Amino acid sequence: IFPPIPTTFDPAGHVDARAITANVMRWMATGLAGVLALGSNGEAPLLDEAESDRVLAAAREAVPSGKLLIAGTGRESTRATIDACRRAGALGAEAVLVRPPSYYKTQMTADALIEHFRRVADASPVPVLLYNLPATGVILTLPVVATLADHPNIVGLKETSPELERLGQFTAIGGGFAVFSGWAPVIYPAVTLGAAGGILAVANVLPDRCVELYEHAGAGRHTEALALQRAITPLAQLVSSIHGIAGLKAALDLLGFHGGPTRPPIPPVSGRAREDIARALAAFTR
Repeated sequence: IFPPIPTTFDPAGHVDARAITANVMRWMATGLAGVLALGSNGEAPLLDEAESDRVLAAAREAVPSGKLLIAGTGRESTRATIDACRRAGALGAEAVLVRPPSYYKTQMTADALIEHFRRVADASPVPVLLYNLPATGVILTLPVVATLADHPNIVGLKETSPELERLGQFTAIGGGFAVFSGWAPVIYPAVTLGAAGGILAVANVLPDRCVELYEHAGAGRHTEALALQRAITPLAQLVSSIHGIAGLKAALDLLGFHGGPTRPPIPPVSGRAREDIARALAAFTR
């Protein structure tokens, strides 16, 4: 289980490298397998390249040997994506997560996507995970993913949707191709379908509970896994699909992490939402 970590900003809106390192140190003291920096929850599209490098360097300081640092490196052009992968590798990332370009979504045909990802994988100094993010309007289909899975430097995929049918098709590719669920409310059934794990926003907030759920599901302890899934889902929704990044950062502030402000144009969380998140968190501390 990996958390897609938020990018912490100071009150002036600058990347707070010390806060990021401090947060990652706390997460790495849990059962998490590592962290994903510069994912969607890291506000990656709102950072410039120098800021992205600062975030990776700050995270790298706190990820110990035996755990993984994954970097989000998707950009709109193939050239910029390759450059981001190379910089991430130089900064110590052990794998990269690459979303498909989506601004020119109508031109992102299957052939265009295959060519893009092959060129990125050819040039990346570290293994590539595909990032299927249907919310962008570009969906990586089974034929595209199955073709790309043959590339020796494309090792897996993150599926950020509740579509278990599609996830199950991806896990059936086999051959060591690792599929991760990015949708916490379905992590239990995803693991039973063969998912290698999850990259989950709520793992920032409940790291050991998420790891415990994954372990129960993988071991066939279905009663325990289902109970944890039902317990975690309401909070997972509050810090992702309902209140988004602002909700996640509010939850971290409430837990004594460095959450901090979002970067405009993402709005701050409301007082009512913060109260709802606090009540949901309290259910795990009674």
